[in-house]
Amino acid sequence: MTRYLISFNDGAMDHIPDADWPDVGKASHAVVQEAVNAGVFVFGAGLERQRASVVATDGTVTDGPYPETKEVIGGFVVVDVSSREEALTWAAKVADSCRCAQEVRELMPDPETDAMLRQADR
Repeated sequence: MTRYLISFNDGAMDHIPDADWPDVGKASHAVVQEAVNAGVFVFGAGLERQRASVVATDGTVTDGPYPETKEVIGGFVVVDVSSREEALTWAAKVADSCRCAQEVRELMPDPETDAMLRQADR
């Protein structure tokens, strides 16, 4: 199985009227429940609209994001699926429920971290 990040940019849902938010919430939670039931949901969340902090390698903290950043993530879902095509299918469901386009990116595998997590679950 391979993990994929399905995400949308901050502001991508700004077109949704306030009155529609309960329906969007219901639809997006239904997709999450479907993914949980299918055994592919890893984690997901919307991000608070706030300025990020950037922590440098020396520990210095500055307001972010970096000035050259044009877009920041507004929310995401991580799924663990057998193919990119399956990830795209889930992204289409998320896009429909959230009423905005989704970006799909494969996460790099990290067997060492996976082993640490399995050890911690014991």
